[in-house]
Amino acid sequence: MKKYNIAVVGASGAVGEELFRVLEDLKFPIGELLPLASANSVGVEIECQGKSYKIEELTEEVFNGRNIDIAFFSAGGSISAHFAKYAVEAGAVVIDNTSHFRMDERVPLVVPEVNPEDIELWEDTGIIANPNCSTIQMVQLLKPLHDLYGIKRVDVSTYQAVSGAGKAGMEELVKQMQDFFAFKLDESEIKAFSHQIALNVIPHIDVPQENGYTKEEMKMVNETNKIMHSDFAVSATCVRVPVLRSHSESITITFENDVDVNVDKAREVLGSFENVVVMDDMSKNEYPMPTTATDTDETYVGRIRKDLYANNILHIWGVADQVRVGAATNSVRIAQKWIKLEENI
Repeated sequence: MKKYNIAVVGASGAVGEELFRVLEDLKFPIGELLPLASANSVGVEIECQGKSYKIEELTEEVFNGRNIDIAFFSAGGSISAHFAKYAVEAGAVVIDNTSHFRMDERVPLVVPEVNPEDIELWEDTGIIANPNCSTIQMVQLLKPLHDLYGIKRVDVSTYQAVSGAGKAGMEELVKQMQDFFAFKLDESEIKAFSHQIALNVIPHIDVPQENGYTKEEMKMVNETNKIMHSDFAVSATCVRVPVLRSHSESITITFENDVDVNVDKAREVLGSFENVVVMDDMSKNEYPMPTTATDTDETYVGRIRKDLYANNILHIWGVADQVRVGAATNSVRIAQKWIKLEENI
């Protein structure tokens, strides 16, 4: 099997660390591995596939002469905006985990189970964008249902884990819970979020927009239709909850007016869709939860039920590990599809 030289930008971050785990779990054919981060992390050792590598500093010249085939970027939008072009100029395809390139018309935005054909568009810029974590797990559930019935509108409320805010978010929740049990929660630092996150939920993720939605919510609206090549209406309410890992979503799907939803058929198409697992037996307390999804590469769906008042409306509940499915795993799956495309040319 041909091996590929890989660079990981943001190697010391939460997604970067998970990328190494996913590359190992999926037995990715790695030749050379170049972990990159800021000067603060230089020399830190990481392990992948039984080998140890030292993190190097990300610079404009670091890709030169390294023969990198695939460069994963997970270090923030401003880093991708500045450095991605240097990786492309050095001959790499960039798979970008940030929001910077997602809505660029020239850059494919890809969830491999949903729109793998868009990977072919990578040559225009040398970049493939990885969608928002909440969008990825939602479109994996929407795609088979859209193919079955034709979606008219989607309304989603998210329950997003603190790891969506990186290591700082996770550390803040843990510290606040420690402070709670030490009877000093009122002294606990609030830094990663706009309010206390322990024992609380915050209906505010990312920057508020003029239309009353947040940037996170608008990502879900705009990215969904780009990925699915659709034009149905989407409305999102994104909420931060005191869960360490894995996002949950309550999704209401309105289909075309003449559709009479068959719940068994909906379960069937969801269950047969790639990397989707149906858990839907209330009598046995079986339904997806963050503890179900964490450290897995599947998107779980349950609570599948028809609306009480309209035949063309379906309600579902989806959960996925947003660090893996929503970032690292999706990126590696894009790379796997890209490799198949290149090897078939």
